[in-house]
Amino acid sequence: MKNRHPDFLTTRRERGSYWVYFIGQNLFYAIVAYYLVTYMMMIGVDVTKTATVMFAVKLWDAVNDALFGLIFDKVKFKKGKCLPWLRISTVLLPIATVLLFIIPRSAGETVKLAWFAIAYVLYDTAYTICDVPVYSLVTTMTDNMSERNTLMSFGRVFSGLGGGIAMVLCTVLVSESVGLSYGVISIIIAILGAATMLPLCRNGRERGNTGIENDSFTLREMFRYLGKNKYLLLFYSSYVIGGATATASALGMLVSYYLFGNSMFNLLLTAIGAVPALIIALFIPQILEKVDKYKLYVSCIIAQIILGFAIFAVGYENVTAFVILIVLRAIPLSATGVLAFMFTPDCAEYGKFKTGTDAKGITFAIQTFSSKVGSAISSSLGMIIVGWFGWISVNADSFEELERLNVAQPASAIEGLWITYILVPTIGLLLSLIPLAFYKLRDKDVRIMAKCNFGEITHEEAEAQLSRKY
Repeated sequence: MKNRHPDFLTTRRERGSYWVYFIGQNLFYAIVAYYLVTYMMMIGVDVTKTATVMFAVKLWDAVNDALFGLIFDKVKFKKGKCLPWLRISTVLLPIATVLLFIIPRSAGETVKLAWFAIAYVLYDTAYTICDVPVYSLVTTMTDNMSERNTLMSFGRVFSGLGGGIAMVLCTVLVSESVGLSYGVISIIIAILGAATMLPLCRNGRERGNTGIENDSFTLREMFRYLGKNKYLLLFYSSYVIGGATATASALGMLVSYYLFGNSMFNLLLTAIGAVPALIIALFIPQILEKVDKYKLYVSCIIAQIILGFAIFAVGYENVTAFVILIVLRAIPLSATGVLAFMFTPDCAEYGKFKTGTDAKGITFAIQTFSSKVGSAISSSLGMIIVGWFGWISVNADSFEELERLNVAQPASAIEGLWITYILVPTIGLLLSLIPLAFYKLRDKDVRIMAKCNFGEITHEEAEAQLSRKY
């Protein structure tokens, strides 16, 4: 077939559509992950109440993601396992995102919190419907591990691009200089996001093993499968710990405004760090040809920990040293962002090899759940910690309006903002290394398991080739 890499099953159009999809998906992810907390802290609602509602919504997520994983593994569409879900989510996700950012400012606190809770549940559900299938899709597109790594690695680059676009648009448009409302900005994001998600819905192709092999897959069997897939649980235990304490991203604009005097300072940091981050991300596939991704992943986490403590020691008053250290930290941070989601396909292969059950939906649902629950806990935790330090609630639709209102925060709140921004995430990364110490699944063995799962070799032949007994 034309336009095909000699060793790959996918065409250039397929790969391009797959990568571009992540731009749209992460436009939606970024506006919620990075700006929802700021938005909720500026609509006149007590931060502790907002944090409580945000965390409560995640109780639904605990059911929602597991149930969708089960549904994903059982539902049979006429054509494809993953693509039909992606088409559904391309409609639902933009609508849910806009609803989340058009809470009426004139409404009472109870109405605002209720609106927020309902819209957040809808957003989480819509995001699950796109996230599980798009990552699972890579296992039905090809069984070539190098091709999978290329798809996933460049997918993370495009994810970063989507997040970067969202950050630039949101930061600039809501800043003191422009002053657009979050509602208007969410509509812009919704249009761009849907447009970049559509090509994969048209050009994607599923081949080989598309997975639904067990019609009687029950909730009980789901938990039994998870109990036997220890590496999935170990990796995402670490991921949740790191994600739950990643309190910096959701507070970036408030930190920029109150600590550095301009809400767009965080955008400057991102722009400066983008070049080294992009370079390392682009070379991840080549690096992984020589280095096991587990070793690289852990090394990058350790580097972030060292640099995090250095940043806290330097402080935000020394702006030059602060910027240099932030840019240096962007390199291992970018690498872990690319590498993290490469572990899920490995765990899916291990799960099928170990149990004989093809449960990609549940496996990738754990990834989605871990990502969202980590984000929700970090957002709630950030607001709670800042609240402990005496944060004063404000009611403003943009930073332009906040500047006009001239709401000053007490020194204790500023100190709490700094601690939440740097120290809490660094300690969280340190704790995340504990479950990773027990993760023993390695790339060379996953390649053998994948060949067995695709029927290229027998289970007995695979067992004989593995470096250790799993």
